[in-house]
Amino acid sequence: MTNLDLYAKAEHLLGIEDATEALYDLYRSELDEYKVKTLLDVGCGRGGFMQRMISDGVECKGIDLSSVMVEECKLKGLDAQCIDVADVDGCYDAIVSIFDVLNFMDEKELIKFLDAISDKLNDDGIFIADINTIYGFSDVADGTMSNDTEDEFLSVDAKFANNELHTKFTLFVKDEDGRFTKYQDTIVQYFHKIKVFQKLANLKLVDKQTFSLYDTEDKTLLIFKKR
Repeated sequence: MTNLDLYAKAEHLLGIEDATEALYDLYRSELDEYKVKTLLDVGCGRGGFMQRMISDGVECKGIDLSSVMVEECKLKGLDAQCIDVADVDGCYDAIVSIFDVLNFMDEKELIKFLDAISDKLNDDGIFIADINTIYGFSDVADGTMSNDTEDEFLSVDAKFANNELHTKFTLFVKDEDGRFTKYQDTIVQYFHKIKVFQKLANLKLVDKQTFSLYDTEDKTLLIFKKR
């Protein structure tokens, strides 16, 4: 099991449903300003945003590096693949990466990813993503939490230092025999300064908005146009 698959199995215990829905609303309102007929959701998760956009008449495809997430999308009848964005066929009017997908890459990986994004955009295409601010890492993500159900127990220990957030997930899941299996892994996220996005060769940062999901300015929405 990869660390992203572990996250997928533990996500429902993190209490992020309201934040996710708020992000979906924000992205949807931004996309309303553009004539979007085709959309690629990079880091699509379980496909909730695609379902919203499909209901608006937009043709959607999703990709995610978690096979667990992709299989759940397919069970909903959504077009989803477990592939890298560089391997996606075709181009799109809009591409989105929702809920700090960009923070899961270091700067070198990020630049390579954004170059691939520009290659998959139609002329005048739009790319929208959100990133964690320094407050999102230090005031919101840093720390510990736990949650449990009758059949599961999750412990999360996150430490932010030197512009990196290291989050250890420990998940216990009860099997049919009543025994618990332990899954544990660490996910690393990286803080990115806005200047990184202002000097891209193939994407132009046309708007940025700082907003709050957790009572502090913890997120920045980035909107790019293809150069």
